[in-house]
Amino acid sequence: MDSSIEQTQLVRCSWPRSPLAMQYHDEEWGVPVYADQKLFEFLILEGAQAGLSWDTVLKKRQHYREVFDNFDPAAIAGYDECKIEQLLADPGIIRNRAKINATVQNARAFLAVQQEYETFSSFIWQFVGHTPRHNQWSALSELPSRTAESDAMSKALKRHGFSFVGTTICYAFMQAIGMVNDHTRDCFRYLPLTHPQLEAK
Repeated sequence: MDSSIEQTQLVRCSWPRSPLAMQYHDEEWGVPVYADQKLFEFLILEGAQAGLSWDTVLKKRQHYREVFDNFDPAAIAGYDECKIEQLLADPGIIRNRAKINATVQNARAFLAVQQEYETFSSFIWQFVGHTPRHNQWSALSELPSRTAESDAMSKALKRHGFSFVGTTICYAFMQAIGMVNDHTRDCFRYLPLTHPQLEAK
């Protein structure tokens, strides 16, 4: 069977509609992420998405990587006003001064957290006890937009100097990096994430 036909026939969560969103859902969403630089990328992209569709961010993601030094927080922390003005003139990213300034500010805060906790991963995963939470939703309408854990994460990140880290953004971040598995139970990705040893075979 043609792989594109197979992809369209898969039972998946109802939110991805575009091919790009389907690919992201199938390959990344809900998969646990522990690498610091990847965690930083997701945190910045979730903040950039605020008020926009995730599809908009996905379309611009590769260009973000190119102009933001592949989301290297050490490089971004050194951005000056000239670099920020250059980014504001780039149509390939979301040209919002507050979000771009927040990216630089968050890079500096990220480095400070790494200094304190050795890794950002060890800091951020504490909010779920360092173990992914597997929910059991039947429909997209059941998914929360925030939880007690995302509230706590948001407050902690703000205390450490981060911005664009409200509780709703934090919960979306938790979903993206696999801190919570919010695939619905009928989705073809649900079982492999709840039992990763099966996918490895």
